[in-house]
Amino acid sequence: MKLAKSLQNIQPSYIREILAAASAPGVISLAGGLPANEKFPLALMTNSLMNLPNRAELFQYGNTAGYAPLLTHLKERYQLPHSHEGIVCTGSQQGLDLIARAFLNPNDIIVMEAPSYLGAIQVFGLTQANIKSVSQRSDGPDLDELENCFSTNDVTLFYAVPDFHNPTGVCWSLTVRQKVAALCNKYKVAFIEDVPYRELRFKGEALPLVSSFCPDNSLVLRSYSKIATPGIRLGLVTGRADWINTLNIVKQASDLHSSIPMQAVLLDLLEHDGFEQHLEELRQLYSVRYKALFQNVSLHLESYCHANEVDGGMFIWLSLPECDVDALAKSALEHGVAVVPSSVFYHDRTSVTPALRLNFTNASVEELAIAVERLAVVIKQYCD
Repeated sequence: MKLAKSLQNIQPSYIREILAAASAPGVISLAGGLPANEKFPLALMTNSLMNLPNRAELFQYGNTAGYAPLLTHLKERYQLPHSHEGIVCTGSQQGLDLIARAFLNPNDIIVMEAPSYLGAIQVFGLTQANIKSVSQRSDGPDLDELENCFSTNDVTLFYAVPDFHNPTGVCWSLTVRQKVAALCNKYKVAFIEDVPYRELRFKGEALPLVSSFCPDNSLVLRSYSKIATPGIRLGLVTGRADWINTLNIVKQASDLHSSIPMQAVLLDLLEHDGFEQHLEELRQLYSVRYKALFQNVSLHLESYCHANEVDGGMFIWLSLPECDVDALAKSALEHGVAVVPSSVFYHDRTSVTPALRLNFTNASVEELAIAVERLAVVIKQYCD
């Protein structure tokens, strides 16, 4: 069979493809956005998992929107307005796919920051959307570029990751959050707020969601991969009830519903007395690992590169001098360290800024130090 036209220009995920090579013996991976295995809250989940055989009702078909007790808990946890609903998805990635299929037609204009999350670029590419890019600054998107884009195009939606952005780690300032919401309201552009890293802040005070300033013109994507485990494959989309009802129709056609037993386990975990302590320990560990990575980069690469400081999340963005960043990443893998080149995070490959995304959550302090030493050898070869 011939490939569908929508798939012909979609490249496989570099990050998914590199995971096999990155797990080879002797390779230290800073490539994937992997949480720390040793911090999966399995001890908090044990009783719930062990009790599943006694809850036969969980193994029947369920409601498409999700397990009712979990939805009730999540509406209270996130203090959703009465006019808003939620839908549980098979990971927040599915939520993004449902949004794209529900609200986008081929050639509809959508806006993203450049660089941006690879999974979103793939999803919007599959719907054959017309992707417009705006530059990212240290505190969020370039507001002048964003307004110009909104005012001169019929834009359907603006997708962004305001809290500890993937791939750059940037966290939008309060002023930028308010101004982006105002622009979305002014130009009637739906704001799609992806917040998988929001609960991984290890420094500073949490800022309001951008969507809190435009609640009826936004959808929020949440993930439980980073604070529970990726393997349970659960996420959440919240927003106006009529928009969520539309997603419900698409999900009915997609997979009927996400795993009900895993939703019940997630609910038990979120209600467990030890869950907040688990989150605090996770943040503390990531803070230690971030500092180790940042300090080693400063020690070995300060004269060659610039690493951005972050207050949370899972990544730092290592800006490089002009070079072939794809070749550099390939050479780094040959030297035993896996990284992701900046090129994969741009829809428009002609405007790529040389950089590497480095993950600090899945390697030990000792491994991070060795990884940077190996990376330094490669970077000095390419940039001297």
